[in-house]
This record gives sequence, structure tokens and C-alpha cells, in this order.
Amino acid sequence: MFDAEKVKNDIVAWIRQWFEENGKGCKAVIGISGGKDSSVVAALCAEALGKDRVLGVMMPRGEQFDIDVARALIDHLGIEGVELNVEDACEGVENQIEKQYGELSEQARTNLPPRIRMATLYAMSQTVNGRVANTCNLSEDWVGYNTKYGDGAGDFSPCCRLTVQEVKAIGRVLGLPSMFVDKVPIDGLQSKTDEDNLGFTYAVLDRYIREGICEDEKTKELIDYKHKANLFKLQPMPAFEYKPED
Repeated sequence: MFDAEKVKNDIVAWIRQWFEENGKGCKAVIGISGGKDSSVVAALCAEALGKDRVLGVMMPRGEQFDIDVARALIDHLGIEGVELNVEDACEGVENQIEKQYGELSEQARTNLPPRIRMATLYAMSQTVNGRVANTCNLSEDWVGYNTKYGDGAGDFSPCCRLTVQEVKAIGRVLGLPSMFVDKVPIDGLQSKTDEDNLGFTYAVLDRYIREGICEDEKTKELIDYKHKANLFKLQPMPAFEYKPED
């Protein structure tokens, strides 16, 4: 049985301890989308550190249809917020690559904005004496639904060991309104939802992760395939171990 109240309190204590050891007096810098993950992480940091030590950074690419939800979260939590549009940065890199190679691969076009967003977060973090929060959850990480060195990066990660359902439960304990906790998961860069892209729901994935049960064999095979194919994202960078000769 998942005890959301206890886990929430444990995470708050962990964040406080982490900052005491790794960023005494620093701010938590969080990329804000208005979805459950960034909402819960921002609320956890606000409780752990105080509202004045949390900075929410909104990073739309051009016009983002749901940006109002991100603004509403910042207002709800009473934290400092800043909006930095990454459109020019994305287009600049894309145009330079296209000049050299004629076209940008679809995968590169998809992953570039999250990586530019993370570079932006770190630029803000170094500007305000901060530490960057990773907002990934276990469900996304399990099937590789994150961008390496993009939304998969960060200095500390409060929720990466929790499934989507568990993150939602933490959000409710924190008193977050449903508009944040139950917002349809979407990255703000395209019209498709996370579940559309994955090919299965988070509820099905979470049950498989926690209970090992997936009633549809094809879905089970798809989850297993994605998990195996993306394990490299969760592991430290391989390094050649050089041993000097005596």
C-alpha cells in the first residue's frame, strides 16, 4: 500500500538534506510545464526550502497552447517565475545544421528542444545560484520516454523512483488542484499526448512495473522492448578504465 503522506514527508526531508550538503542557500530551479511532474516537484521544493528559494522557468517554443496552466501553477504556489522562449535558439541550431547537411533528422528535431531547454535551465541556475531539479518519474524512465541530457538531466531528482500514479498521489497530498495533477501528459512541443506516443496508458505501465501484470501480451512486449532499448539512458556514461602500469 502506497503511503503518499509518508513518502511526501520523506522526500521533503531528503530535499532539505540534499541542499544542506550540495547547495546550502541555493535555489531550486525547475522547468515548469504545468503538468503533474513539474507541479509536484515544484510543490515539494517549496515545502522543503520555502517559496523564496524556488524558481519556476517556463520555456515555450513559440506559442504554447497550454502555457496558461504553467503560469497558474506558479501563481498557485507563490513562487518566482520567469518565461524564456526557446524558439530562436531551436531555429538557430536547426538552420545551421540544415545549411551543412541539407536536412535535420526527425529524431534530432524532436530531441533538440528538450536539450536546449535544459541548457537554458542550467544558464538560469548559474545566474541565480541554483540547483536544477529533474522532474522525471519512474514510468517515463522505465520506457525511455525522456531525452538524454534534456529532460532526463538535473542535479537532484525527487520523483524518479515513483510511478505516475504515485506522483499523482503525492500531488493530492500536497493539495495541488486537479488541473495540475490530472493534466493530460504532453510535452508542450507537439499535439500528441505522452500516451499517444507510447502506445499504452501509464496506468497499464505502472501496474506492470509494480505488480508484473500486463493482461495484453502485445502491450507487454512493447513495454519490454522499450525498457530494454532505453536502459542506456539510466546508466552512468561508460568510461574506459585506464590502469597505469607499474
